[in-house]
Amino acid sequence: MRFSVYQVSRKGGREKNEDRMGYCYTRDSGLFALADGMGGHPEGEVASQLALQTLAAMFQRDAKPTLPDPMRFLHESIIAGHHQLLRYATQKALIDTPRTTIVACLLQGNAAYWAHCGDSRLYMVRAGKLIARTRDHSYSELQETMSQVVPMGERFNRNVLFTCLGSPGKPVVDTVGPLLMQPGDRLLLCSDGLWGTVADSVITEQLARHAISDAVPELVEQALRNGGPKSDNVSVLAMEWESAEDSPTAAGVSTDSLGDEVFASTIQASVLGQDVPDELDDAEIERSIREINDAIKRSSQHKKS
Repeated sequence: MRFSVYQVSRKGGREKNEDRMGYCYTRDSGLFALADGMGGHPEGEVASQLALQTLAAMFQRDAKPTLPDPMRFLHESIIAGHHQLLRYATQKALIDTPRTTIVACLLQGNAAYWAHCGDSRLYMVRAGKLIARTRDHSYSELQETMSQVVPMGERFNRNVLFTCLGSPGKPVVDTVGPLLMQPGDRLLLCSDGLWGTVADSVITEQLARHAISDAVPELVEQALRNGGPKSDNVSVLAMEWESAEDSPTAAGVSTDSLGDEVFASTIQASVLGQDVPDELDDAEIERSIREINDAIKRSSQHKKS
């Protein structure tokens, strides 16, 4: 399996960055995820990190090196993240539960599967056109959909969600897939800090016309400029699909040399009690990947000796 990845997270005008994102993979399966901790509730950065940690831990447990049922995995691991947040709030005796949105995408074989809860989005661009986008779990998006059927009254604020992880009721998790991938397909996961100030048409055009390593930072800068001094956190993770089979001439992440039990991840093992940087760029991710690959090499050398 071969793909290219680029991701950036910026704090914007907020006191802290409550967005978290990352990806992990085995030889034959890849998981990409982004979560946006919700303001107005305690410890949004913990909520987003716990949701990603749960996803990554379950992926590591179940992908050996593929998942038997990707759609079921996405749904169950996102709900498991929700229960982790409820458990955390109980253990810490919090009056309110930390909450987060989440969007996650699985690549396995030649297919993509994705799921989301809240208003963190996934965009899929093929041959210059937007062919798929998640629908936000917000009252404004629901109202827009319903207005095509019946007249609607006053518009809702786009930030008002009717579901998220950590909410009192069971979260709504929408799943899509399998969708067969083609070489050159691009997937973009983002927090509302991006799409809230940058139009879908602009996101599509940038993603279609430029390499993801150029498109992602430019989109993030546009969002920060458009958002002004009080800009939201802006986080974007983009992936370009190259092939289910490895090619010696292609660029990007190659998984062909990984053993059946090898798992690589850029998602941090723990955030509790640790300082997490507010600005995450691709250089830090590359350092993390190098550390993972070095550990894999040391492990394989140890087994041979």
